[in-house]
Amino acid sequence: MAYSSLEACLNDLEKNNQLIRVREEVDPYLEMAAIHLRVHEANGPALLFENVKGSKYKAASNIFGTIERSRFIFRDTFKKVQQLIDLKNDPVKAIKHPIQNFNTGLAAMKALPLKNPSSKPVLANEMQISDLPLIYHWPMDGGAFVTLPQVYTEDIDQPGIMKANLGMYRIQLSGNEYELNREIGLHYQIHRGIGVHQSKANKKGQPLKVSIFVGGPPSHTLSAVMPLPEGMSEMTFAGVLGGRRFRYTYHDGYCISTDADFVITGEVHGNDTKPEGPFGDHLGYYSLTHPFPVLKVHKVYARNNAIWPFTVVGRPPQEDTMFGELIHELTGNAIKEEIPGLKQVHAVDASGVHPLLLAVGSERYTPYQQVKQPAELLTIANHILGTGQLSLAKFLFITADDRNLISAYKIEDFLQYVLERIDFSRDVHFQTNTTIDTLDYSGTGINTGSKVILAAYGDVKRNLCKEIPAVLNELRSFEKARLVLPGVIAVQTKKFADYETAQQEFDSLNDQLKDKLELLKSVASIVVCDDADFIAASLNNYLWVTYTRCNPSHDLHGIDSFTQYKHWGCNGPLVFDARIKPHHAPALEKDAATEKKIDRLFIIGGSLHNKIRGL
Repeated sequence: MAYSSLEACLNDLEKNNQLIRVREEVDPYLEMAAIHLRVHEANGPALLFENVKGSKYKAASNIFGTIERSRFIFRDTFKKVQQLIDLKNDPVKAIKHPIQNFNTGLAAMKALPLKNPSSKPVLANEMQISDLPLIYHWPMDGGAFVTLPQVYTEDIDQPGIMKANLGMYRIQLSGNEYELNREIGLHYQIHRGIGVHQSKANKKGQPLKVSIFVGGPPSHTLSAVMPLPEGMSEMTFAGVLGGRRFRYTYHDGYCISTDADFVITGEVHGNDTKPEGPFGDHLGYYSLTHPFPVLKVHKVYARNNAIWPFTVVGRPPQEDTMFGELIHELTGNAIKEEIPGLKQVHAVDASGVHPLLLAVGSERYTPYQQVKQPAELLTIANHILGTGQLSLAKFLFITADDRNLISAYKIEDFLQYVLERIDFSRDVHFQTNTTIDTLDYSGTGINTGSKVILAAYGDVKRNLCKEIPAVLNELRSFEKARLVLPGVIAVQTKKFADYETAQQEFDSLNDQLKDKLELLKSVASIVVCDDADFIAASLNNYLWVTYTRCNPSHDLHGIDSFTQYKHWGCNGPLVFDARIKPHHAPALEKDAATEKKIDRLFIIGGSLHNKIRGL
């Protein structure tokens, strides 16, 4: 449906029983986020907060909270967008089938951004940052943040909207050393689109002009997070996805999205930075305080009856998970076109997205070898780890299935398939002293850590245990053995002290087990952790703890391990040290007092009483 505004979308959701209005006054300090989390966890509707303490503006959240609601919002344009992306990846299709693809191409032409010099609803009101709903999401957050911004910048060498970048980079509105109403923080990495624009502006000694759009048609929000093919404008994509051209104008030298609910304009001067954070982030931990670019605020605008959209990120799955699912459905075969031989790649949301990738590739080299082993898979794996956001991964499990039955999206089945076949003496390949996600604190420093490829191909090498081998219940200093998955056992030990002590602990574990490999032949991996019951309680717990708390080069060990010609391997199970380390960021925890305060909305007389199943 072609929504002209965020309000139009919310009205449509309400008519279709997918939105509830919250009438009570709610505090933007923790309360709004807590309400959102409770409703989202119950797969509840979108929320419209009509009475935000300290602000005259309404706020909305959980708009994309379920995949069904997200599909509903884009129900009239979804297939056209899929076809457009397919044509971009394979333009020969348009030549071979010009008639059936004519409408798709026409839709793209009609979606080009529209300069809108006369109608400028977003410029109706000029205001201050302090007038906005200043939402604090987690107790240790450094201030109020914008969590659904569309950050617009232009290339100083190629100005204009068609070469511009629209990205979603978090914005800190208050706190730390920021001068309220005059400065805000921008969190982005230099290799992102906005970072390239800043670097060019710096070289010319000119400030980078930045426009931050908040709200507007929902297609604008999704476009800001969409990994588009090279050369496709986010603004054009927003037009196709929304069924309505992206309308814009220029004011005081800044590009303005005229359909937005709010716009913040300002400049970044050179390498001017200030501390940004902490912020409760999508890995389920706080990202800590680090220097990031500071924006000198120029002006802030809002349309009449503007609505402030927000989301809450934290330990997945959260609302932003739906962005990932939508992107996967829309892009379809795009990744396979970019990486030859790759059939599927799944960035596992439960592990925080970036830490863990599961991939299915082709293995066409081995029919001529006597022993089936990964060959082409390693070429594909290196290509994956050199591609865009996939390069942030730490753990890449990759396999090939000659019968095309295995799916990277059926996580438990996939892991069982790999663990049945992997040869830990041959198929573990490390990349050390490399880059990882800036938000991942498992490494040796910010943006610094390691990666490991675990490649499996060939015949079954082990039948994975479904009961705990007795030898793992008889260990010294390692206790509470719990079955997590077939062939995966969790054990507890004392808290992590330092890496020197950890090496002594794992030497002890190795000494206890290296002569008992026959008894461990059905065990693929052992996860050493702080709480074995927690890891064993669910697949998501295992994925979150194991892959967010491990730096492969430092935290992977092996029973009866060896190094030969620079290659590391082990003859027994692979061992993960998934304990919390002193350098890790704190995990996100809800505020008990706030949880009690929001109960009032869910009891008799409250706006949310009996409106959400399970609450």
